Amino acid sequence: MREGNHGGARLLVVDDNKVNRLLLSRNIELMGHRVTTAENGRVALEMLRREPFDLLLLDIEMPEMNGFQVLEQLGRDLQLRDLPVIVTSSLEGLDNVVRCIELGAEDYLQKPVNPALLKARVGASLEKKRLRDQQKELVRRFATPEVAQDLQQSGFSLGGKRVRGTVMFSDIRGFTPLAESQAPEVTIELLNTYYTLMFNAISGHGGIVSEIAGDGVQAALEMIEMIELFNAEQASAGKTPIRIGIGIASGEMVAGYTGTNERATYTCIGDTVNVASRLEEQTKTAERSILIDAATRSLLRSAVQVEELGPVAIRGRVQPVEVFAVKTK
Repeated sequence: MREGNHGGARLLVVDDNKVNRLLLSRNIELMGHRVTTAENGRVALEMLRREPFDLLLLDIEMPEMNGFQVLEQLGRDLQLRDLPVIVTSSLEGLDNVVRCIELGAEDYLQKPVNPALLKARVGASLEKKRLRDQQKELVRRFATPEVAQDLQQSGFSLGGKRVRGTVMFSDIRGFTPLAESQAPEVTIELLNTYYTLMFNAISGHGGIVSEIAGDGVQAALEMIEMIELFNAEQASAGKTPIRIGIGIASGEMVAGYTGTNERATYTCIGDTVNVASRLEEQTKTAERSILIDAATRSLLRSAVQVEELGPVAIRGRVQPVEVFAVKTK
């Protein structure tokens, strides 16, 4: 929840009656919140799409665009559909209340609005918004932006969909003996630095960590370049350099959420994923930094130079894989 001048929230009051706007605004300001007003639904939507608000108090009977139409618009807008709405209306009848709730309103207050009830409903709605904002922040912090957007658009459900994409696996060579030879704090610092550099290289080329898509080969080349620069700094500090191996494969796979309703992860499953993993393992035998399959090779621009290594038998797969090594500087 956004903080106002006095630690309160920012509310938008929408009512075509000026007296109602003034009275509601005064009551809300006495609660310590900031208030902006709009005289109809059309103006309100323009303001909501231009400025951030924490709560909307919405009249129903208004010219140009009524409250029902505003609720419908909010429900179709990914950026606004989670905004809490309290309807304040003189319309009577259970059907009107039900329709507002079905369209996404948090609550319905009959006019004239009781100040004590208004305060209680405003407080409850703002608390719900605060909790929703915390949940969104947790998703943004522990998931990629693309996964967070997918959750916002379609919600969570176990299962997946068939997609075409590129999968990249990366591994730090000799990590176990390296971790054994130094203090845990040094290893954690090394990993955090590694993740920072690699995630930047991946996301900079449209890739998604732990998911799919993006120019995987360009990202891999940048990862190798970053490791070389990082190793130069490691050497100057008297620390151990690291090496990585990268396997990339392209094709069909199933992307989605696996696990249970209580604990799930977003992942990709399929032969393409397995091939990428095995190619990463093969980099040790081939003594190359980046290995790709034929499908990925066919997608590359001519500027990327590769070395054909021929068909290679990989673990867990009957048919051999045509393997190419990407030339690095």
